[in-house]
Amino acid sequence: MRMRFTTTHSQDQEDTRKVKTQTTSQTVEVRADGEGLVSHAGAFLLVELSDRLGLTAGLSEAMAPTRERRSAHNPGVVLRDLAVAVADGGDCLTDLGVLRGQEALFGAVASQTTAHRVIKSIDAVAREAIRAARAKALERAWDAGARPQTITLDIDASLVGAHSEKEHAAGNYKGGFGFHPLLCYLSETGEPLAAVLRPGNAGANTAADHFEVLQLALEQLPQADLGREILARADIGGRTHAFISDCRQAGIRFSVGYGVDERVREATLAVSESAWRQAIDAEGKEREGAQVAELTDRLDLSAWPEGTRLIVRRERPHPGAQFQVFDSEGYRHTAFITDQGDADIAALELRHRRHARVEDSIRVAKETGMRNLPFGAFEHNQAWLEISLAAQAILRWSALLCLEGRLALAEPKRVRQRLLHVAGRIVRSGRRTALRLPRSWPWAEALATAFARLRALPIALSP
Repeated sequence: MRMRFTTTHSQDQEDTRKVKTQTTSQTVEVRADGEGLVSHAGAFLLVELSDRLGLTAGLSEAMAPTRERRSAHNPGVVLRDLAVAVADGGDCLTDLGVLRGQEALFGAVASQTTAHRVIKSIDAVAREAIRAARAKALERAWDAGARPQTITLDIDASLVGAHSEKEHAAGNYKGGFGFHPLLCYLSETGEPLAAVLRPGNAGANTAADHFEVLQLALEQLPQADLGREILARADIGGRTHAFISDCRQAGIRFSVGYGVDERVREATLAVSESAWRQAIDAEGKEREGAQVAELTDRLDLSAWPEGTRLIVRRERPHPGAQFQVFDSEGYRHTAFITDQGDADIAALELRHRRHARVEDSIRVAKETGMRNLPFGAFEHNQAWLEISLAAQAILRWSALLCLEGRLALAEPKRVRQRLLHVAGRIVRSGRRTALRLPRSWPWAEALATAFARLRALPIALSP
């Protein structure tokens, strides 16, 4: 099939008497008969990374009990392909077709029907095995160079809308309809650790849900790292006695938002000006207009675990900021409790304030399969949530292990546009196969370097 297009470029030049227009035409002939060409060639980086870290083998082992005797497709590989398709920008099963049309690079990819059958086969036991496969891949990624210096678990909830009747979807506190998953991310790297799918009307401060997502997150960490100091952070939704006790029993530190009620307000107003300490910004410099003070000795905290501290922050708000009912004298107040022993309360407050990073991680999650839960059955959407977590993980591992500079810090949209969606040509010579990237593509060298760095990583020999 041939199509002919004419492109026109115009440049207007105006002087005091007339406008002169210069026009050039170029005819572009379009044919659907190319051979050896592949689109979304950069997504193969994610396929190979999954293989090298053992995620593919782990998923295959996890899904082995569900495989039909004569099944043409390994269900673990189907899950790997779904995760890659979601990381590449897909948000439903049909988007697997982008890889299916690139068999020269991605191999045989399952049909939508087969993929749906794999999703339907995932029950609670399979989900646990899938999480175990992801945990093992995370350990290998850390051993390959992605291990963070500190471990901070950020827990937060987010609303996911539903535009049709779906099992357990419900109205939420903002007047919408859908789900209210609770998620946990590793603050230092942005790696997704755990997610618990909940109805839209689930409470923001449900202790049992916080404990569940915390336990799932800890299970993702390598055994050797569980002995390190771990900090769990949450907003005011995590301020329950049960959750704080869970943290203490698990042997991890906590930093949790605390409401500014009448007692906190009175204690805050009683603080002398000399007791306030200047707050600091991310670079450790003094933050103008913001101070912190400790209220531990001014309030009864005996109901909380021994060593619990209460720290309050006051700040001159930016124009348009919303005040709370107890804010006074032009300040906006926030507070949190923690059991960290650091004497520098400004550093503790900065550490707690960095919990806001989880909002960036959740935004990325919604760009990576979590904006829409595509199935009617709750259990199938739970499976999709695990696929989304795997997709987010391989994107983060690719950034941590394979990319450099700004691309290592870029969000998925930019990575997709510049690396994953680039076209290439498959060239075979003898027994060798090469992927040729466009010489003129500005990020071709960065992608080639990413593949080189990937192939320098050790290969996982077993799940």
